[in-house]
Amino acid sequence: MQLVRLLHLASPALPVGAFSYSQGLEWAVESGAVTSEAAAQRWIRDALHLALARCEAPALIGLLRAWKAGNACEVARLNAEFIATRETSELRAETLQMGYSLARLLRDLPDTPEATKTALLELREIAFPTPWATAAAHWQIEELDAANAYLWAWLENQVMAAVKLVPLGQTAGQRMLVALAEDLPALALEAVRRADTEDWENFTPGMTLASSQHETQYTRLFRS
Repeated sequence: MQLVRLLHLASPALPVGAFSYSQGLEWAVESGAVTSEAAAQRWIRDALHLALARCEAPALIGLLRAWKAGNACEVARLNAEFIATRETSELRAETLQMGYSLARLLRDLPDTPEATKTALLELREIAFPTPWATAAAHWQIEELDAANAYLWAWLENQVMAAVKLVPLGQTAGQRMLVALAEDLPALALEAVRRADTEDWENFTPGMTLASSQHETQYTRLFRS
């Protein structure tokens, strides 16, 4: 069942609203920085390598280890550390909204342990990787599998955002997924190696500026 549960976690049908966020990509298109399939692929690859693999996915693995160890204090610390890495109001609102939605879903599922439900309720603010790691720990998903699935889910959402925004055809989107997915195994390994908070890196000024500009963009399809 681990594979089935992993597919469930990575599914775009997971009701957390991930489809409504572009993480600055919408402004990159609006500004003319991304106008083609090649440019969109470069933008998304940079985000994968410089942001997801160095900060968000390592946070996920650290949280996964803390949940498996039953260390609620460490979960709370890592959750707060990750929220602190969100550099704009949109990026912060995104992770908190998605985290809240997934935590609420897990509390409503009958097989979620009561201790886990209680630990989730005790977090005043909850980042998206926190309940995602909760589910992965409960369903006994291995670290590398969890990292690969988390990265894939993010990648799929970003590519679908690019298809709508640039715009691109569905075949172009699939070409991008095939090309960028080749990076995921190595990035998942990097995420596992960086799981300690001292090794997290979140220096992505381009994405931060894009997100900041998007907050006041006149017309928008996406929430970030």
